[in-house]
Amino acid sequence: MTHLATAAFFTGRPTTEIAQALLGTTLLYRTPTTTVGGLIVETEAYLGTHDTAAHAFNGRRTAFSEPLYRDPGTLYIYRLRANFLLDIVTQPAETPEGVLIRAIEPTLNIPKMVANRGKDGVLATNGPGKLMQALGIQDQQMNLQPLATSDLAIDLAQTRQPVKIQALPRVGVNPDAASGQLPLRFVVAGNPYQSDSRKRDWRDDHGWRQ
Repeated sequence: MTHLATAAFFTGRPTTEIAQALLGTTLLYRTPTTTVGGLIVETEAYLGTHDTAAHAFNGRRTAFSEPLYRDPGTLYIYRLRANFLLDIVTQPAETPEGVLIRAIEPTLNIPKMVANRGKDGVLATNGPGKLMQALGIQDQQMNLQPLATSDLAIDLAQTRQPVKIQALPRVGVNPDAASGQLPLRFVVAGNPYQSDSRKRDWRDDHGWRQ
C-alpha cells in the first residue's frame, strides 16, 4: 500500500533527523503517462537564519527564498546556474529550514529517466541537478506547492534501510564560513549514486540492508 509523506513528516523533529529519515524513501514524479523515481541516497540539511550556507541566513527573505518560510512539506524548486534543484521545507512556517535532495538511485521506469537525462548508470542521477533532469523536471512550476498535493511525492512504503548513514560536509558551500564544514550532508554509505562516490567504495548491496 502506498503511504505518501505529508506535512507532518517534515516537522516535529530537527531538520538533520528529517534529512536522514528521507534516506531510503522513494522520490516519485507522476505525469499523465508515467511515474519515474528512485530511492533517495543523499540529502543536505540547511538550518535557516544561523546557517551561513542557507538561503535564509541572517533572516534573508526574498522572492527567491520565500518558499522556505512556508509550511512544512512545501516544495522549494530553484535554479542554480543551469540546474534546477529540489528542496523540501522542514519545520513550521516562518522557520526557514529545508532539505536538499542531492541524489537518488533510480528504481521506477529507469529507461525513461535515462532518456530524459541522456546519461545512464550512476551519471543519470548522482547529483541534485542531474536527478531533476532524469525526472523530467526543468522548470519551477511546482515551486511553492505542498508536496502532499503536487505531482512530486515521497513514498514511505517503497523504502530500503541503509546499513550505515555517513554525515559529511555539504557540497558547494564556502568552507571558510562558520557553517562551511558542518557535517550536514547525509549519504547511504557505499551507494554508487551519491554525488562524489568513488568506485572502490561501492558496496555490492548499494548500502541497503537485505
